[in-house]
Amino acid sequence: MVSFLSSIAILIIGYFIYGAFVEKVFGVQEDRPTPAISMTDGVDFVPMKWSKIFLIQFLNIAGLGPIFGAIMGALFGPAAFIWIVLGSIFAGGVHDYFSGMLSVRHEGKSISEIVGIYLGENARRIMRVFSVVLLILVGTVFMTGPAKLLADLELFGLGSLNIWLAIILVYYFMATILPVDKVIGRVYPLFGAALLIMAIGIGGMMVIKGYNIPEVTLTNMHPKGLTLWPMLFVTIACGAISGFHATQSPMMARCMTNEKYGRKIFYGSMIAEGIIALVWAAAAMTFFDGGVLGLDAAVDAGGPGAVVNTISSSLLGTIGGLLAMLGVIAAPITSGDTAFRSARLVMADAVGYKQGVIKNRLMLAIPIFAIGFALTRIDFNVIWRYFAWSNQTLATIVLWSASAYLIQNNKLHWISTVPATFMTAVSVTYILQAKEGFRLSTSISYPVGILAAIVALIIFLKVQSKVSNNTNTVQNNV
Repeated sequence: MVSFLSSIAILIIGYFIYGAFVEKVFGVQEDRPTPAISMTDGVDFVPMKWSKIFLIQFLNIAGLGPIFGAIMGALFGPAAFIWIVLGSIFAGGVHDYFSGMLSVRHEGKSISEIVGIYLGENARRIMRVFSVVLLILVGTVFMTGPAKLLADLELFGLGSLNIWLAIILVYYFMATILPVDKVIGRVYPLFGAALLIMAIGIGGMMVIKGYNIPEVTLTNMHPKGLTLWPMLFVTIACGAISGFHATQSPMMARCMTNEKYGRKIFYGSMIAEGIIALVWAAAAMTFFDGGVLGLDAAVDAGGPGAVVNTISSSLLGTIGGLLAMLGVIAAPITSGDTAFRSARLVMADAVGYKQGVIKNRLMLAIPIFAIGFALTRIDFNVIWRYFAWSNQTLATIVLWSASAYLIQNNKLHWISTVPATFMTAVSVTYILQAKEGFRLSTSISYPVGILAAIVALIIFLKVQSKVSNNTNTVQNNV
């Protein structure tokens, strides 16, 4: 219990201390007009209150990630607490803040364009394709998953998977093409608040009922023998650091009215997500008899969704059951629709296609949804396994981009360079070791992964040193 409560306290303190430090290094300019003010179009660039943007951003990046990921991460034992806390403060918070604020500084551009500005044209081209594929994949899976659940429940008497797919598809389409304040701006704050209330209720009941939450240890407790490094750092993504967040931040960067709100919206959302991940990790490893062994049996029997339902209903009663349904069904839907919307924005930025006119939005949205619907006919079990690696690889690239920005502007780059190097080691080691990768032994994957990270760091510093010197030479000659 002490480790759990201390972890929450450290996350909150981290927001006020390290978050403020990151903000200071970036250098907020409160008098600088944001894209929401200078480029208002009534569709994507729409000024909103920071509190509403926070709840939208929080739900955009959260969904089921900090719940399901934390439950699966809990199988490793309380070592998960360490990753959630340190990851959220020093990696995820930095990643989310820079992905949002660099978009604010560059006319609300998508993350692929931001990467291109600081890492070069080749990186831009790769990121455009990578981002769109990843977003369509996320949107499609978060279409089929909830549709299957709703069909199984026969909600409103509808037990047809195809009917629910059609209903969700129509909603996704409307959320993608309508002005951001018409659907997302009205619905998301409610769902975001519900997700927070759900976590507070679960965490509060564990404390009130005196559950014996285990204390932090570095011991790997995974019943199936998965390695702590790097599997834990990929399993718990959204609760610590996730590249998917970088695809969502620019959407809210287009609605922020002042740079001073950046820490609350971007860094703060990541910390809030970290707290939710802590709550669900603690609940998962504590609630079932036998600890992680009981959790493993529950996951094998019904998956993480069943674990959510069991814990919620037991600790919060009927209300908990309703909130569990909201989490398992509504949360992925609210990640899926923004995934498709973000895909539209990435493509629009890539081809320079203004989105103020409905015809232009339709010309991009229709092909995206045609591909997404076609993909619902395919078995994603194999493809989806690559998402975890792709997600953390994207986060790594974004962190390197943030470091390039800091170096080129003579700022303290280590706040992003250190986590970028760490995540490079995670991503390389994972793909070398995982069953969907090269399946190499730890004796090979560990040293190669670490060496790859060191080499990446050396090359990056050399390249950026030349870029910085050239920039300073040009400035001195002007």
